[in-house]
Amino acid sequence: MSRISKDAYYLNIAREVAARSTCLRRNYGAVIVKNDEIIATGYNGSARGEANCCDIHQTCPRAHMAHNSGDYSDCPAVHAEQNAIISAPRRDMIGATLYLVGISADSGNILDNTEPCPICRRMILNSGIERIVTRTGTAIRVKERDEI
Repeated sequence: MSRISKDAYYLNIAREVAARSTCLRRNYGAVIVKNDEIIATGYNGSARGEANCCDIHQTCPRAHMAHNSGDYSDCPAVHAEQNAIISAPRRDMIGATLYLVGISADSGNILDNTEPCPICRRMILNSGIERIVTRTGTAIRVKERDEI
């Protein structure tokens, strides 16, 4: 029996976290890991105390908008990366890795184009997280902004 890699392990956890998403369009899960310990998790959904889209909307207000446009003024959701970051102290995120998985709310399929939006990318950079890993095998060094 062969063991899965650490990246696959944490991506599987991010996939499970995404199952808590309340978004009608895309479900994201994020896991922040440092020194082989989970620091925080987050999924995309409405801000605490606000109504969830899955409970009140028939369709997504961004259904016909470009993905990752950076303009989320019509979206009430807090992104998975943002929720994970605000749940962790910065000192614990310095040098950490963020695992990110996106799932289509319609089909349930894992998305091939999962990556942080421009706002989340800046938050990740400021948090001290150094690496982002996605299901498609993409590992991004945040500081250099180069794919590896």
